[in-house]
Amino acid sequence: MPREKEQFSDSVLFIGSEVMGRGENQELGSLLMLRFLHELGGRKVKPKTVIFMNNGVKLVTEGSLSLEEIKQLESQGVTILACGTCLSHLQLTDRIAVGQVSNMSDITDILLKAEKVIST
Repeated sequence: MPREKEQFSDSVLFIGSEVMGRGENQELGSLLMLRFLHELGGRKVKPKTVIFMNNGVKLVTEGSLSLEEIKQLESQGVTILACGTCLSHLQLTDRIAVGQVSNMSDITDILLKAEKVIST
């Protein structure tokens, strides 16, 4: 059975942490982020862009537990952007494994033009 064509909403997903939620349980937060990204990849409607900022950039680097889910999103046409300043500060620039390195000017433009920004 052929897969239905992906549809993109006018929303941007902003991921500012490597964990989901604000609780103190890092293991649970990592599991929740992994499950969220997995579910997102299985949805027919997806955001146009996912922006990774602050510690969230760790998710797009080698060794990330969520790397395969993010690669799947990119293969489905979702634009994956990682904050270059964040990667540099965390000394991860040479470890990016999916997506594109972006800058604050482009990220600001994308956020301001989005119909809706969803932050995890």
